[in-house]
Amino acid sequence: MTSAVHSAHHNDVVKGLGRAGMACYGAVYVIIAYLALQVAFGGGGQEADQTGALQEIASTPFGAVILWVLAIGLLAFGVWQLLMAAVSYQWHEGRKRVFKRLGAGVRGIVGISLGIAAIRIATGNGSQSGDQKQKQMTAELMALPAGRFLVGAIAVGVIAAGIASIVSGFRKSFMKDLDTSDLPKPRVVERLGQIGYIAKGLGIAIVGVLLGIAALDANASEAGGLDSALRTLANQPFGTVLLVVVAAGFAAFGTYAIAAAKAHRT
Repeated sequence: MTSAVHSAHHNDVVKGLGRAGMACYGAVYVIIAYLALQVAFGGGGQEADQTGALQEIASTPFGAVILWVLAIGLLAFGVWQLLMAAVSYQWHEGRKRVFKRLGAGVRGIVGISLGIAAIRIATGNGSQSGDQKQKQMTAELMALPAGRFLVGAIAVGVIAAGIASIVSGFRKSFMKDLDTSDLPKPRVVERLGQIGYIAKGLGIAIVGVLLGIAALDANASEAGGLDSALRTLANQPFGTVLLVVVAAGFAAFGTYAIAAAKAHRT
């Protein structure tokens, strides 16, 4: 089994599809940035999250065709990340390698989920928004014995993941996962990654805070996904400015993912 996983991980076709999928993943974040700007300036439109980005694509000419391309790319990205979670990141040691593999595992699940969502939207079957999924999942967890404590523990984990992303942005540690010789402009990619990881981490951390509030109040409706996090940010003092900055960060992260796809170490 392990040998088969290693073989699949090092397969050139799998790596090529995975890298293309990483670019698709980045494109989704660029569209989220556009949707976040709509929230910042009070516009309507789709929810500012991954599902909203896919629905925004569906509303464009040739949207169904583009969604199918994205679906294949995102599914490939998800599989690639799961393979990396199983056997990769040998250039890191100890706990760092464990955390890197856990992160890859989460990205793998997200990639496959987004790929399935893209297929559902392309075929007209629709897909729940991130907020709806978050509220439903939170309600189901709270119905379990000690459910509030479980949701609270998950909230702490999500906040920690957000902080880790912010720290990675400040320390530029994400560059260790790239072969810079394959980057035409490493400094530009590095700066895009810095801004992007910090903005992405902030969004994740706010999602964790919303989960924590839901656990404290025993009210699943107070939980929310990325769209709720961005709208919460928009309602703060200077919220419009903050949200514009975060939107720019999401655009930077998406551009980074597209630019770094070819250079990601495997």
